[in-house]
Amino acid sequence: MVESNWFMVKTNGTTQLYKLWMALTGLFLCFFLVIHLLGNLQLFLPAAQAREQFNWYSQLLSNNILIKLISYVLYISIIAHVCYAIVLTLKKKKANGQTYAYDRRGEVSPWYSRNMGILGTFILLFLIIHLKDFWYQYKFTTLPVDSKGQKDLYAIVLQAYQELWYVVVYELGILALGFHLLHGFFSAARTLGLYHPKYVKLMKVVGWIYTLVITLGFMAMPIYVYLNS
Repeated sequence: MVESNWFMVKTNGTTQLYKLWMALTGLFLCFFLVIHLLGNLQLFLPAAQAREQFNWYSQLLSNNILIKLISYVLYISIIAHVCYAIVLTLKKKKANGQTYAYDRRGEVSPWYSRNMGILGTFILLFLIIHLKDFWYQYKFTTLPVDSKGQKDLYAIVLQAYQELWYVVVYELGILALGFHLLHGFFSAARTLGLYHPKYVKLMKVVGWIYTLVITLGFMAMPIYVYLNS
């Protein structure tokens, strides 16, 4: 009995550690999304100015040593976040005989909380496509240059968002990300002890505002480019 209790304590402690790291990597990704959105807002500028500014922004991210270091942290965070999510899912499945512990609270938990695995998988596939079409092309292919001699990533963005099917896939990917963010924000707050009863309403407001700004901001860009291209 003592050995069994010890095993449960050890297992719970390991699970909490995974949850902590997942919360921290998730919050870093949330911070990155804000920076990424601010940079991409340049796509809303008039075409000539948008091309120059967006390409300058892309070159800054690519050549600045500090940005490079942050990008490495970002890549590690994405990989770690996915790995921790898989580990936690497997632990829940082993402990409960179900895919998600949330399934027992179907009547009270929102549907996106019960389907984080599906949403997360869709987001991962979307991220792979997104990185292949933009990051990979910028880093490892020969791109045309603009009038300033900068790699013309803006042209690649225009080309991608002129395709309706691509815009639809992008919109669905961002929508899935929005639901993921909404759940992840509250989950990370609980894990880090920030979801105190005194501040629960404030946390909900902040979580919803953040999620709506990020989701609607990213969803607006491909639609704007498609309609104005």
